[in-house]
Amino acid sequence: MRRCILLLATWIYAARSNPCVPRDFGNNGTVCVCNATYCDSTPVPEVPDVGFYIRYTSSRNGLRFFKTDGVFSEEFPADYHSYRLDPGTILQPIYGFGGSFSDSACINIMNLSPGAQENLMRTYFSKEGSNYNFGRVPIGGTDFSTRSYTYDDYEGDVLLENFSLAPEDLLYKIPVMKRALEINPDLRFMAAAWTAPPWMRTNHNYTGYGFLREEYYQVYANYLLKFLNQYKDHGLEMWALSTGNEPYIGAQNLSNFIAMGFTPKNISKWVANNLGPTISTSKHNRTLILTYDDVRSNLDSFIDEMFENQLATSYIGAIAIHTYEDTLYPTSMVEKIHQDYPDKFLIMTEISVGSPQADTGLISMGSWDYAELYLMELFQNFDYWVTGWVDWNLAVDIYGGPNCRANYKDAAIIVNAEVDEFYKQPIYYANTHFSKFIPPGSIRVGLIQGKKSVKAQAFETPKREMIIVMYNNATRDENVAIHDPRRGKIHLQLPPKSVHTILYK
Repeated sequence: MRRCILLLATWIYAARSNPCVPRDFGNNGTVCVCNATYCDSTPVPEVPDVGFYIRYTSSRNGLRFFKTDGVFSEEFPADYHSYRLDPGTILQPIYGFGGSFSDSACINIMNLSPGAQENLMRTYFSKEGSNYNFGRVPIGGTDFSTRSYTYDDYEGDVLLENFSLAPEDLLYKIPVMKRALEINPDLRFMAAAWTAPPWMRTNHNYTGYGFLREEYYQVYANYLLKFLNQYKDHGLEMWALSTGNEPYIGAQNLSNFIAMGFTPKNISKWVANNLGPTISTSKHNRTLILTYDDVRSNLDSFIDEMFENQLATSYIGAIAIHTYEDTLYPTSMVEKIHQDYPDKFLIMTEISVGSPQADTGLISMGSWDYAELYLMELFQNFDYWVTGWVDWNLAVDIYGGPNCRANYKDAAIIVNAEVDEFYKQPIYYANTHFSKFIPPGSIRVGLIQGKKSVKAQAFETPKREMIIVMYNNATRDENVAIHDPRRGKIHLQLPPKSVHTILYK
């Protein structure tokens, strides 16, 4: 495996748009090709004076952040569907967007040449790119690692004398995270463990039906504290710490998933008596504790039972959810959680759509269908009070890995290290139509919908700029008019299967 040192030199970008270099891999879709010397980018837009707006468009037919300018009007054509802005209806704050520094992602990034690494990092963390301000990091190994491991796999080491970060941290994750932080000094990191060391589990394994043994409740809290300490020693502080990735999945007898089970009662007991006091009395006492961190299927019953323990509830800052299998479970679950626990904000911490093609084992390059699924998840989750959005792997290889459990998946960026290229999938642009333009501190505001086939949401930034994101899900043009009672009307023709971000003062 080729290992490259991450380039730390300052990268200078001209204040202009670098267009996509398209490539069709024969899947009737377009990726944008980047390498060591070139990558498409879009500079931070200058929002025009009152009376004017900017629109950026990406579409199934190959548009990528295509920029147009327009003016407000007082007319309302009869054949246009109306979307009425309601700026007085204040909904949830938006804390930001990001992706995950899995072993797989960081290995793929480091397998590129220094110039290609830098272009990929700026693609995500610079203002000319996705403008990410969140980064999620696994504590130890996951399925997207080349092996199963934790930081102390020494049986019975209750004093954690053998605790140490892994080569994966020192060679891959930490260097990549440090470069991301240099590009965006406001980057916030959140951490989650997939499992405790096997000797702390009831089944002595990384996978399968296994729970944290009660005699190791404090040892495991100390284990997580050691992780926080050692990453802080490397200059990487954690904004948030999860109680554990997918505890409900870990409570199922699924041998292929690296996950540790927790019942609601046991996790609340552990948080109340061990994790909460350990973190709150440490130098990391400003680190938020996130809980649940799992799919929607068991959200309401799990949280209701867990939050019966008032002491545990007092330590929890937010409820983290994943998007897998969302179509199987009603949005009313999320609505109920928001209504019942309004002081605990909701944040989406893992999403991945798409798998390799069954016949070739290769990722389907340029799939707009996956981008559409991703967009529908974005709209639905923000409709139901989600405040932040964190993608799964920042990058995978052309097979959707590496993955030690053969659970290969698509990602927004695909790395082809053999030719020193990476490919920006339509998923990347779907996400970036939100993340690039909606900074932390924005709020979602009311927008009365006008057409079922066109999804839309509106946000106001801290600079009092309006951001409206729209997606035409139809296979035909749709004509829409956005009515802002303070400014006037914007008339737009939306091509089939196209996403749009509209900006104005």
